[in-house]
Amino acid sequence: MMDTENFSLNVNIGGIRMRNPVMTASGTFGYGSEYADFVDLNRLGAVVMKGVTSVPWPGNPMNRIMETPSGMLNAIGLQNVGVDGFISEKLPYLRQFDVPVIVNVCGKTVEEYLTVVEKLSSADGVAGVELNISCPNLDCGGMSFGVDATLAHQLVTEVKARTHLPLLVKLSPNVTDITVIARAIEDAGADALSAINTLLGMAINAETRKPELANITGGLSGPAIKPVALRLVWEVYKSVSIPIVGMGGIMNATDALEFFIAGASAVAIGTANFVNPKASLEVIEGLHAYLEKMNMKSINELVGSLDVDV
Repeated sequence: MMDTENFSLNVNIGGIRMRNPVMTASGTFGYGSEYADFVDLNRLGAVVMKGVTSVPWPGNPMNRIMETPSGMLNAIGLQNVGVDGFISEKLPYLRQFDVPVIVNVCGKTVEEYLTVVEKLSSADGVAGVELNISCPNLDCGGMSFGVDATLAHQLVTEVKARTHLPLLVKLSPNVTDITVIARAIEDAGADALSAINTLLGMAINAETRKPELANITGGLSGPAIKPVALRLVWEVYKSVSIPIVGMGGIMNATDALEFFIAGASAVAIGTANFVNPKASLEVIEGLHAYLEKMNMKSINELVGSLDVDV
């Protein structure tokens, strides 16, 4: 559904201009081609690629996915073709579409992140970079970049100095105070934040007394985490001034609206893609209908409009 003269879904997320604020969440939409038979990519606000690393990663052993009440656990292990494979094999296909391509970037050291970002920065067809800072930092004993404000600040500072592309950073919810991390990342020069990544969880087979996932733990996503995601988006919105892409259990337009009201300037559809490949398009249509119903000229009017007065 296109904008009309009276109602606009146009947004600008950290310098990335989008026809609407609905993106796909990294890791749930492959490299875009996997969904092209179901979704007109040109109708999306942006397409976010699954995580890309400096060299191909094979991912974790099976079992890697498990359904849970109101959600799913995944421990894919960031399986991907590597940055060179992405640029040569995947990016040419995406260039035929009129949609911003944002590439999620992963690494185990600062140098690995920089290698990927530098190569993407010189590739035609990349609109922006989203840093996945939930990766284990091998230089710090496996601690995730995203759980330490100093580590996060250092990584974002170095990446920002090496790229002209708009830089989004994906926040981990597995921290004591997400606002401390968010402010450190903003101070380091990030253009926008993505909130949130998956919550750490696990499942156990009571009969065998073994973990259901080969990796033992995995990332919990889906409707089960939406209340947590909404709360964290709201807290981050009150703490920073850069745009937030809200995500975590969005299944329909009503879910998405809640994230805008909490403070998100855009949303990303993740687990819903596995259940309903057209979920992102349905959210776009629902947002437009809401603006018309509420007589709002722009989706931006809704951002951070939560009324907390009792």
